[in-house]
Amino acid sequence: MNTRAHARTAVAAALLASLAVGPLATAATAGPGAPVPVAATAAPPPGEAGPGVRALEKELADVPDGDVSAALVRVGGEDRWRGTAGVRSLRTHAPALENARFRAGSTTKTVTAALVLQLVAEGRVDLDAPVTRYLPGLLPASFTEPPTVRHLLTYTSGLRAGASLGSTTEELYANRFRTLTPERVVATAVAKGPAFAPGERQVYQNIDYTVLGLLVEKVTRDSYEHQADVRIFRPLGMRHSGFPVGPDPRVHGPHNRAYADIGGRITDVTEWNMSDRWAAGNLISTTADLERFLVAVFSGRLFPERLVDEMLTVPDVEGATYGMAWQRHEVGGKVIWGKTGSRPGYHTVLAATRDLSRTVVYSVNARSAREDGFSLVARFALPAFAD
Repeated sequence: MNTRAHARTAVAAALLASLAVGPLATAATAGPGAPVPVAATAAPPPGEAGPGVRALEKELADVPDGDVSAALVRVGGEDRWRGTAGVRSLRTHAPALENARFRAGSTTKTVTAALVLQLVAEGRVDLDAPVTRYLPGLLPASFTEPPTVRHLLTYTSGLRAGASLGSTTEELYANRFRTLTPERVVATAVAKGPAFAPGERQVYQNIDYTVLGLLVEKVTRDSYEHQADVRIFRPLGMRHSGFPVGPDPRVHGPHNRAYADIGGRITDVTEWNMSDRWAAGNLISTTADLERFLVAVFSGRLFPERLVDEMLTVPDVEGATYGMAWQRHEVGGKVIWGKTGSRPGYHTVLAATRDLSRTVVYSVNARSAREDGFSLVARFALPAFAD
């Protein structure tokens, strides 16, 4: 495992078709006299908005509420619309920022998958080669059959989860400024031996993408973060996307505050060292940047169409729903590919039809973000796919 180029000292909620920091004294809703928190831009002319946009407008009109403090939604494809609602802070009630940066959670995995598929396109990585070809010494003798790169990308590796900083939001919050390095996470995972033979089952987890981050570094002899920057963010003009430097817990630049319930109190959870999530969940971005990325991936701008097809192929495993990072759903007869990101206080969605006739990107600051992403998806993503 290689040295980092810069310092680093340390199950997403189902999308679309599963229906198918300090304590605050303030309440979760805007108080009397607070500014009107809803704004919609780039909306269709009056009378021309489709049912999906009208439904989203209705949902945004209810923000902030007892759960959601801010919501940023972008709809693209054949129709384009974006809306912003809520407040930047529960202390000030200032209107939410449309261009806010936010923690994108596990949508980071789509960036990692794109990096690996670029290396595949360049002939530097073979999807069906064992991961040990690129990370020799990674697995102990208990792994008689090493997983392939494809297994890691499709969550079918058989690896077990590694060390963590807690399982509940309360435990994680208590450890929010601690560092757990990816190397430590991977070492503790592989020491447990395999959970099952590669390709036997699909289990969504972070560990596969943490290993893929190490693979990117080994193959490129560069840091994962820099490779994401020079291969994806800069070429696509994603000027507001990147990763914190090492354990930096801050969200730099314009951002809306995030909140969660900690010990029965509404608590600001914006400052948080997420370095343990790394290539599986440490991205900070904006809805505009993520929409640009989503379109680039599905249109074959980042890697050839044949690899886009590979990416959107669900393995022939009972119960599998994921391709490579992206999850397949059928909604109202439409096939939708999406990825969620759930962190305390933050919920993110990227979703699209394969032909890009409809895309949705949202960032929602919600107290339920980590525990109940389904309800957020139903409110702020599903309506966009209505006919």
